[in-house]
Amino acid sequence: MSWSWFPISSLVTKSALHRPVTRLYPGERRAAYARTRGHIEFKINDCTFCTICAVKCPTVAIVASKQDKTWAIDYSRCILCGNCVDDCREGCIELKTAPWPPMLAKEVLTFRKDYEGPQPPSGVAVALPVEKPKTS
Repeated sequence: MSWSWFPISSLVTKSALHRPVTRLYPGERRAAYARTRGHIEFKINDCTFCTICAVKCPTVAIVASKQDKTWAIDYSRCILCGNCVDDCREGCIELKTAPWPPMLAKEVLTFRKDYEGPQPPSGVAVALPVEKPKTS
């Protein structure tokens, strides 16, 4: 075989002087694209527990309960289709572009809204007992 040294030497020189084509991960991270699907984020304070997100989920990854005021997502079942985000009337579910950390075991995130007792009517003053001074 008659190999010319010029094409090979130019390739070696070019590879040595230029930056590598790949990124040096994890030191150098790629920026997320505009429609990248990363993970589902839930805001419990805005939720009315209407369970539409659970009904629309094709993989049954979301479980919501009106009575218990709980909302849970199983990330091992979620395919990030965005149906829950599109159908949420309150806007409490968002699809974030940041990736979720790798799962080492099955993860089910459960949120529970704490009981909020009845609020006193506005405009009603509550009188506190006044301590009588001690006479000696």
